[in-house]
Amino acid sequence: MSNDPLLQPYQLKHLKLRNRIIVTSHEPAYPEDGMPKERYRAYTVERAKGGVALTMTAGSAAVSRDSPPVFNNLLAFKDEIVPWVREMTDAVHEQGAAIMIQLTHLGRRTRWDKGDWLPVVAPSHHREASHRAFPKKIEDWDIERIIKDFADAAERMKAGGMDGIELEAYGHLIDQFTSPLTNELDGPYGGSIENRMRFCLDVFKAIRERVGDEFILGVRYTADECLPGGTGKAEGIEISKRLRDSGLIDYLNVIRGHIDTDAGLTDVIPIQGMANSPHLDFAGEIRAATNFPTFHAAKIPDVATARHAIAAGKVDMVGMTRAHMTDPHIVRKIIEKREEDIRPCVGANYCLDRIYQGGMAFCIHNAATGREQTMPHIVQKAEVRKKVVIVGAGPAGLEAARVAAERGHEVVVFEAANNAGGQIRLTAQSERRREMISIIDWRMSQCEKLGVTFQFNTWAEGDTITAENPDVVIIATGGLPHTDVLSKGNELVVSSWDIISGDVKPGSNVLVFDDAGDHAGLQAAEFLAKAGAKVEIMTPDRSFAPEVMAMNLVPYMRSLQKLDVTFTVTFRLESAQKSDNQIVAKVGSDYGGVAKERVVDQIVVNHGTIPLDELYFELKPLSKNLGETSYDQLLSGEPQSVVRNPDGQFQLFRIGDAVAARNTHAAIYDGLRIAKDL
Repeated sequence: MSNDPLLQPYQLKHLKLRNRIIVTSHEPAYPEDGMPKERYRAYTVERAKGGVALTMTAGSAAVSRDSPPVFNNLLAFKDEIVPWVREMTDAVHEQGAAIMIQLTHLGRRTRWDKGDWLPVVAPSHHREASHRAFPKKIEDWDIERIIKDFADAAERMKAGGMDGIELEAYGHLIDQFTSPLTNELDGPYGGSIENRMRFCLDVFKAIRERVGDEFILGVRYTADECLPGGTGKAEGIEISKRLRDSGLIDYLNVIRGHIDTDAGLTDVIPIQGMANSPHLDFAGEIRAATNFPTFHAAKIPDVATARHAIAAGKVDMVGMTRAHMTDPHIVRKIIEKREEDIRPCVGANYCLDRIYQGGMAFCIHNAATGREQTMPHIVQKAEVRKKVVIVGAGPAGLEAARVAAERGHEVVVFEAANNAGGQIRLTAQSERRREMISIIDWRMSQCEKLGVTFQFNTWAEGDTITAENPDVVIIATGGLPHTDVLSKGNELVVSSWDIISGDVKPGSNVLVFDDAGDHAGLQAAEFLAKAGAKVEIMTPDRSFAPEVMAMNLVPYMRSLQKLDVTFTVTFRLESAQKSDNQIVAKVGSDYGGVAKERVVDQIVVNHGTIPLDELYFELKPLSKNLGETSYDQLLSGEPQSVVRNPDGQFQLFRIGDAVAARNTHAAIYDGLRIAKDL
């Protein structure tokens, strides 16, 4: 038996959990037709394979038709979900893990123009800022119907083999009843704390009657909304005790905060640059006040913090949910005493921000997550060892190097700079985004263990590569800022990279023209404003920085608004000309009929990158495949076999921004899927 607090088993009622680490409920948006089909199952089972004690699916599964999904939730109100759930639970149980599911009615946290176009319901007419729907004030027959829907859904989940269910009671309908901010009903469901809690307890009673006593029931709820007039800490502790004393539930899963705005959601689920485990001590207070099984998760990305949470008695089970999206095998690596091999969550929140924009959750630097059917978390050895030469040590090149080396190949990496990182090293110049450098540091550590050879401060040319006598060459040279976007005056502008790197001194009155919409534009604006510049961000888009997405935008706004940065949308910088010591910027609009001017002393352009591809085209005639990648073979997971030049010396591929300007995840995905079949 290990003495590690994280590896101690935990008895939850009749259920023995094999350790203290859980994956809390979250919706990766992988359902197909509202069902947890093959992709969803493969994702869930991978975490069970990795050793987690309990994995919770859905965040959350909808119990009613008037709770339509807004990010591709599971549809627990359909009978057809049962066999799909059974396939998933059986597969998880085979790996030795327990599995639960979270159920919810979204209440006002959805839209009426989704699903069946039914009215949104809530205990008041107050609109939620994030989803913008004005709800119908719930009626008695709605309450009866929804309570029955919860019980029906719970019965389906039990029939599907779940070990238990958790109710979502923060920001969704149950919490909308509990919070005095969103409950304007008269008794029996409004007014006093006893009345406001009645809906939650009635739901649990109905569920318990259906599923019996030998089924785990829990609740994930806010014990402090951190909002004036909302549920405060004192009342939250009282709610916690009432939940415990109801005799209906088996554990508390503690949340602190509110999720009705992007800013509130980001404080509940902090991202990079924000404090780790900000609500852990609060969860510990709830556990101490209730002496009841307590779970908690909120930016607990590292094993040391998780171990402290258990050892200090803060919680009974610690959630490492985003961390398990980054590395599903955390527990296995702890058991094998390989904690240094755990791929670190960097808090980039690419996973959650994607689902809130209608996409699937993908980890920024584990491209196998969500792609378990086609992409490996553990790379298999190749049958034949090859010499692989990679040019560029950014995220794409390092991932290709890591994976090729895992395959057993001899790998040499050339890099023009004196260290690895590429654009990520530039991104990490921002204090708030410094965690991003772990994407590079982890890969460098893995490559060094695997014997990859690095040649830094080396500008690789054709002769450099051919002298290595390679079997495979991968060009991952990235790109350079593209600022040549004006009809006149391109020589007067600087790039966002120039500002972030410190290569160009900030001006005092600066126009940032950003039509790439990614982090670099906002990072440059923040650098400028903090240096004392008057800053205007201009974009031709309907909204600024769309690639940054909702939760990542929050800390930028908190900073930039305080610095009095101006945001201008739907206008396009067309040209620039020098006038004395100033620059006159000519501004138009894609909508036509507009001609404006700005007089500034500096123009910063953020317009993505142009591929640095000269070496690729120099080597192309020497290659067997003439640079061609077979997309059919790439997507089917077969080795590349294109031969266009039988006399060629090597296979040649290019990846990442050396192909076209994209993002970190795309670069890493390129590296993984080209190298895994070499």
